[in-house]
Amino acid sequence: MPAQTAVKTRSSRAAKEPFLSKVLAYGGFDFPFMLIVTLLLCCGLVMMFSASFVNATTHHGGDAYYFIKRQAVFAAAGVAAMFLLSKINLNVLRALAIPALAVALALLVLVLFYHTNNGVFKRWIPLPGGMTLQPSELAKVALILFFAYAMEKYQKPSYAISRSASLAGSRQNRLRRFLLRWWCTGLYMAVLLAMVALIFLENHVSGMIITLGIGGLMIFIGEQRIPLGLYVILAAVGVLAVLIVLKNPGILPEHAAKRIEAFQNPMADPTGDNWQTTQSLLAVGSGGWFGQGFGKSIQKHLYLPEPQNDFVFAIVCEELGFVGAAVILLLYVALVWRGFMIALHTKERFGSLLVIGIVMQVGLQAALNIGVVTAVLPNTGIPLPFFSYGGTALLMLLAEMGIVLAVSRVSREIKR
Repeated sequence: MPAQTAVKTRSSRAAKEPFLSKVLAYGGFDFPFMLIVTLLLCCGLVMMFSASFVNATTHHGGDAYYFIKRQAVFAAAGVAAMFLLSKINLNVLRALAIPALAVALALLVLVLFYHTNNGVFKRWIPLPGGMTLQPSELAKVALILFFAYAMEKYQKPSYAISRSASLAGSRQNRLRRFLLRWWCTGLYMAVLLAMVALIFLENHVSGMIITLGIGGLMIFIGEQRIPLGLYVILAAVGVLAVLIVLKNPGILPEHAAKRIEAFQNPMADPTGDNWQTTQSLLAVGSGGWFGQGFGKSIQKHLYLPEPQNDFVFAIVCEELGFVGAAVILLLYVALVWRGFMIALHTKERFGSLLVIGIVMQVGLQAALNIGVVTAVLPNTGIPLPFFSYGGTALLMLLAEMGIVLAVSRVSREIKR
């Protein structure tokens, strides 16, 4: 009986192992990347609480922990999602690429008709329990996932060769070869423009900028068919578009136009549309080298509106000073650098592009947010990853970190 039991155990394990190997990722994840994420998350929660408790006490019935309690719930859920996704095999992520894109586009359409009552903004879908869902956060992840999947599937050398070898000679075949060469690029552009247009209809200009930036960078890195000269032309068109917007801000929605006008004339109305930027610069400047001390910010005492959101970095500068802010910036640089190391040592193109897209999203958002806080860029409402208040954003961000860890399990050994 013991021998028969052992045989059955081995046979059942053998039967299950092929399935598990297709679903689960084995091996250890990249510890340095995990350490950087942990440091950013802990610093972000602490500084978000410091920036928010005055606002919470004043506007939420004296509950100083109003914002941090909600953020902590999403942080806990995000950490759980991160570790769960870190065990997922890349084959599962490939299978989810198209469904995730379809769900994201459907939610972007839904939020235009079913959203919270928040002025002109149509960004959040109301959920039970007073919580909300921001579809644009899911859309960014879905876009990265789909682009990585498509750029692996349709750009393998064997794919192009097998479909172009028989197409030679006639004008019709030359046309077919042209379409074969460029239809993938057209697909990427169509998906990206559709997503950007839907986010724009939400009056979510900052989300549109981030999504367009992520998509454009992934096409630049992953699309091999576009010649460099075309990228130069597209970059020139982009610069021209920015200049046109700066010259004619009225072509944007009213709230965005006001921010552009305020950026162009920073001292025209320091107590009106420029109030937030003015208070942000006061916070940054008063921090000095070592800051006023943790919890000792002056600007968060109802001078800087909603300091726990997009301008939390101003409170970081005021309380921790230049040195503390520089440490936070170095953590973001380390996150992006380590992500690129994981991507460079990953055997599968899908996993490599997936990691590049995710870390570029974090780096781009952090750079744009800090540019806004320091008045280098117009106020566009871009949150600071790991620091700004926002449950959906934090949950999706930690889920993305789990995907990077999953890829690191199957990457080549990284030289340390």
